[in-house]
Amino acid sequence: MTTAFVFPGQGAQAVGMGKALADAFPESAAVFAAVDEALGEKLSATIFEGPADALTLTANTQPALMAVSLAAVAALATRGVTVADHAAFVAGHSLGEYSALAAAGTFSLADTARLLRLRGAAMQDAVPVGVGAMAALLNLELDVVREIAAEAAGDEVCEAANDNAPGQVVVSGHKAAVERAVEIAKGRGARRAVILPVSAPFHCALMAPAADAMAEALSKVEMAAPAVPLLANVTAAPVSDPAIIRDLLVQQVTGSVRWRESVQRLADEGVTRFVEIGSGKALSGMIKRIAPDAELFNVGSPDDLDAVAAALGA
Repeated sequence: MTTAFVFPGQGAQAVGMGKALADAFPESAAVFAAVDEALGEKLSATIFEGPADALTLTANTQPALMAVSLAAVAALATRGVTVADHAAFVAGHSLGEYSALAAAGTFSLADTARLLRLRGAAMQDAVPVGVGAMAALLNLELDVVREIAAEAAGDEVCEAANDNAPGQVVVSGHKAAVERAVEIAKGRGARRAVILPVSAPFHCALMAPAADAMAEALSKVEMAAPAVPLLANVTAAPVSDPAIIRDLLVQQVTGSVRWRESVQRLADEGVTRFVEIGSGKALSGMIKRIAPDAELFNVGSPDDLDAVAAALGA
C-alpha cells in the first residue's frame, strides 16, 4: 500500500493537545522545547494548559499545531516510522503545509516556528477585526459556490477559500459579501450556510498584505528539497523544487486550499493509506468522503503509535 502523511490546519487546536506525547517521549518534549526557544516564549505552556482564548489567537494557533504535529513525527520515529522511509507524499491543510515541509526536511523546526508565528500575525493584521468573514456552504459543489461568491461579491471580495470535500466549501471575503453569499446559498439549496467563528478572512484576496510579508520572510529562509513530494494546496499537484515550493507558499496565503482535489490526486497517484499526524481527526473526516476506500490512521497520542507502526511494517 502507498502512504501519504497529512497534517491538520487551523481549527484542529485544543488545549492539552500533544501533552501526552511530551510526557511519554523525550523526543517529543524536545520539539516543544525547540519551538519555545525559537519563539522566545513558553508557547508549550499555552498549548498544554491554555487558556483557550490565548491558544486560538492565530499567531499562537499556527506554530502550536505545527509543534504538536512535529512532536507526533518525533514519536513515530521512536517506532522506526519516518517520512523518508514510509511516506510517498506529504500534504497539509493551509498551515499544515508548513508542518508537512518541516516533517519532510524542507525547513528546520526553528524556522518553521518563526515562519508560522509571522504568518499567523500577518494574516490577523491584514484585515481589521470585523471587516472580513468566512462561511461554510454545505451540500453545494464548488462550481455553484463560485457562482454564488461572484454574485455576492459586488464591488467587494467574496471567494471560494477552501474546497474541503464534496459538498463542503468555505467562502471568504468582506463580511457583508460573505453574509450575502450565505443568503444566496440558502436559496440555492445549501443544507447549511453558516458564518464561521474565525478571526480573519483567510485564503482570499484580502490577505494580500500577509502574502507580501511571507514572500519577504521566505526569501530569507534556507530551504531543502523535501524527502518526498509535497502535494501543494494551491495546485493540487506534487512538487519537490524548493524554489517552486516557496512561490506556492506565498500564493497559498491568498489562494484557495484545494483539499478535495489534492486528496483525489493522491488517490490517483496510488495512495491508499493516509496517516493524519497531529491534533484532531478533521482531515480524516474529509478524506473519508473523498476517498472512501482509503485506510485511515491518526497519530495524536502515544496510544496511536503501535497501530500505525504495525500497518507500515516498522
